[in-house]
Amino acid sequence: MRMTYSTDQGANAVTDYSSDATETTQGLGRRPVSPVALDDVFDDPDHGEPGRDRMTVHLVWELLLVLGVAAVGFLVYQDHSELLKGAALKDLLVFAAALGLVTLGTVLSLRAAVPNLAVGSLAVAAAVFFATNSDRGVTVTMAVAAVAALVAGGVLAIFVVGFHVPSWAVTLGAGFAAAAWVQRHSEPVAVEGGYDPSRHAYYLFAGFAAISVVGGLVGSTKAIRRTVGRFRPIEDAAHRRGAVAAVVATAALVGSAVLASVGGSLLGAGVEEVTPTTGFEITALAMGAALVGGTSAFGRRGGVFGTVLAVLLVTLLLRYGQAEGWRLRELGIGAAAMGLGLVITRLVEALGRPRSGEEVDETDAAWMPGSGWSQPPDSWSASLPTQPTAGRSNDFWGDDRWGSRGDD
Repeated sequence: MRMTYSTDQGANAVTDYSSDATETTQGLGRRPVSPVALDDVFDDPDHGEPGRDRMTVHLVWELLLVLGVAAVGFLVYQDHSELLKGAALKDLLVFAAALGLVTLGTVLSLRAAVPNLAVGSLAVAAAVFFATNSDRGVTVTMAVAAVAALVAGGVLAIFVVGFHVPSWAVTLGAGFAAAAWVQRHSEPVAVEGGYDPSRHAYYLFAGFAAISVVGGLVGSTKAIRRTVGRFRPIEDAAHRRGAVAAVVATAALVGSAVLASVGGSLLGAGVEEVTPTTGFEITALAMGAALVGGTSAFGRRGGVFGTVLAVLLVTLLLRYGQAEGWRLRELGIGAAAMGLGLVITRLVEALGRPRSGEEVDETDAAWMPGSGWSQPPDSWSASLPTQPTAGRSNDFWGDDRWGSRGDD
């Protein structure tokens, strides 16, 4: 291949590039692309910022939660040590496990960007159902309540996913419906079964903690986080997010309803009689614990140990408040937790977004598809012509393509 071009010294001056074009690139090694950049090449732009979410903000906050739980636990032990011994401790763990399961349902729905505000009402409805039917067998009663919750979750998914309307509105309406069913019972409902969950208090709490931590660890991987949070809107909220997002959102709504039902049945089993309420106080506690634990209200993002620590913190505060005779009970503590949790959400979104969403390494950017390779190594620009060949179009050999690297 022979390439010539004219210079300012005269029309007859010719420069000879008689060597094959492939030889000009021999010895010019390309810079390797980082694994992060290669991974981001295959990101679906519809998922939002490419790159891996940063987990440091979650780890720091969870460390602060550990200190908070230790401080409140010490306060409870100092003023009401009887709450952390014997039967009282087992009751506390049973309540924490039950509230934890409802909170896990909330976390699941939040991670999938379909917040379920009906979890508290569904939990109370399951507790009332358990109280009136537990004489038929604990396992059967809890299974029937779970199946009913599964059907309710499916109905929620039809509206949220099928009609693509806001989940908070749909689930709030479902919560009203569940509360209306509960309020058919005007008096406290005695628990007819003889199951005492305190006998398995340690196992129940350990089971909740294991599910929460394992779920957090799995959800910390990039692929899982993006898949679970795919329903999260990034542009027009009315824009459908695709089949995978629909399946994940449906599973999250159904799963959150079932978890709320199991937690409610456990709440019913742990008392002698169930007081019919709207369940909004349980929703407030569960939502507050989920947000305080580091789960983002926008979806997708969350920590590993935060949910367990937040549930423990809320449970200890409730027990301490009851022992101290506080007038501020479930709704008040839930509202305070939600207020703090929204601040944590802001921090998680600001400090947990992918680093590549803010800072792209110039080496990776130069070799990313679609960048036009507009910034080749210096040796390339020094060895290639800077003037157009006579008779050739400037579109390929023009200065814009092979010019200097500017500010680099």
